[in-house]
Parts: sequence; structure tokens; C-alpha cells
Amino acid sequence: MNTQKTNTLITIVGPTAIGKTALSIELANHFNTEIISCDSRQFYKEMTIGTAVPDSEELAAATHHFIQNKSIFEEYNVGQFERDTLENLEVLFSKNPIQLMVGGSGLYVNAVLNGLDDFPDVDPSIREKLKQDLQDNGIEYLQSQLKTLDIESFETIAIDNPHRIMRALEICLGTQKPYSSFKNKQKQARDFNTILIGLTAERSEIYNRINKRVESMIQKGLIEEAKKLYPYKDLNALQTVGYRELFDYFDGNISLDFAIDEIKKNTRRFAKRQLTWFRKDERILWFDYKTDCNQIINAISDRLVTF
Repeated sequence: MNTQKTNTLITIVGPTAIGKTALSIELANHFNTEIISCDSRQFYKEMTIGTAVPDSEELAAATHHFIQNKSIFEEYNVGQFERDTLENLEVLFSKNPIQLMVGGSGLYVNAVLNGLDDFPDVDPSIREKLKQDLQDNGIEYLQSQLKTLDIESFETIAIDNPHRIMRALEICLGTQKPYSSFKNKQKQARDFNTILIGLTAERSEIYNRINKRVESMIQKGLIEEAKKLYPYKDLNALQTVGYRELFDYFDGNISLDFAIDEIKKNTRRFAKRQLTWFRKDERILWFDYKTDCNQIINAISDRLVTF
């Protein structure tokens, strides 16, 4: 088949701080294409430092989509992202049959490539009870409940985000089946091919890169950024690593040093969940993060000719 007539979405995944942005820019320049960001934390224009948004040089090096295009005061979910991305790809594919998506948000990547999972409706009173449990007993209580009812979801979803935990738990409780049992049942057909590239490293190296990134964020002004967002700390967009810990510090519950250590620890936990999620996808071609870009380009080119 003539590859120039086949639409293909190259998707770069992997844990946070592994170097996905740098690789995506090199690939975008090589294939003369644009970049769809699939990082659910980078949608929001008020969150820059704590979400590691590409800097001005990186943004200028290639055209990016879905970077700081929303406000934390807007409701935006994975279903809307799926719809917006597919509409965007229609336009982009009309310009170039090869396009690029990059990000570590497994749920959002999966929605674009495979479609959303179909979950049954459950009694709304279950969600209300979970909200009360969160208020009375804290997020740790919900985490423990999810670990008991659905260990697979506990190991993969963002368990520091109460909204994600409650969503999983309401399905578990409302159906008497694990939330994870409803996932990835049937993939939706897409009118483009997919090439998945994964970046990884030894766990110690990933953790070292994360620790250095957090320290860099602190130096760049993360504390000041979080302080401006503190009045809105209950918004869903702000239920994320890097902000929640500093909000606890502002509340007087923990020291600043402890908050920074918690950001590092929780980011490492997040990276572990990302890898657990992505390693289930046998389509991903994995590369060490130090791999020369030309080697990755050759692997992509070899895959392109098979379509």
C-alpha cells in the first residue's frame, strides 16, 4: 500500500520526565508534522510550572495543539478531548498523512486511539455516599477501599485524584464488579493507523530525573504559582501532584520541605502507574530514553511501509 495515502498517528508515551517532549519535536521536524499534546495536566493556562509545559523555545520549534487551551474554571473531560482531537486530526491529516501525539495520560491516549470504554449507569446515591466518605475519612479511606475492590485500578489510576477514585469506586460498588473489568472491552475502529513509541529507563534513572525536575520546578517558582491557585484548590483541575502537596503546606498541615519531598514521592508513584498502564499495550515499541533519534525514526519508517 502507498504509505503516502495512509493516515498514521505516531504516538509517544512513557513516564513523566523521560524526555517525550524533546523526542516529539525531533520527530515533528523530521516528518514535517504537528504535535497533539495528550497531557491532561497541560490543558490549563493557569498551570505552567507544575505541569512542565513545553517552554517557549520548544513551542516555537513545532506547532503544538492542546497546550494551555483551557482554564481551570472550565469543565473538560476525556470525552471532550477525544471528540476535539478526532476533529483536529481530520484537519491535520488533510495537510499531512503523518501526525504526532505525545503524552503520559494513559486514559486520554486510549480514548483517542481506541475510543472510550462503556460503563453502566449506577445509582447516584453511591457517588453522594463516596463524597461523604471523602469528607469524613479522607482520601486514604477511599484509596484503601479501591485497593480491596479493584487492585488493578488502584495500581494504574491517579489515586491522588479523589474524582478518579470515586469514579472507579462507584462502578465497583454499583455493579459488584471491578472498574477495570469494564475497560478495553472493544476497541473502536479509527480511520488512521497507529504507531506507538514508548520511552523508558531503569527505575532509578526515572526517579532521579523526576527528583531533579521537581527541584527545577521549585527554582522556577512553583510555590508562587501554587499560591496564586490556592483559593481555587478544590477545583478538579487542581487535584494533581505538585499542587495538592503545596496546598497542604499552605493549610499549615505540613512543612515546606515535607511538601517538596511528597511531590517527589507522589510523582514517582505516578510514573510507576504510567508504566504499569502502558506496558499492557503490546503494540508499543519501547526505547531507552537515550536512544539516538535516528534509530527511532528508522523503526517508525519500517512500520510505515507495512500499512
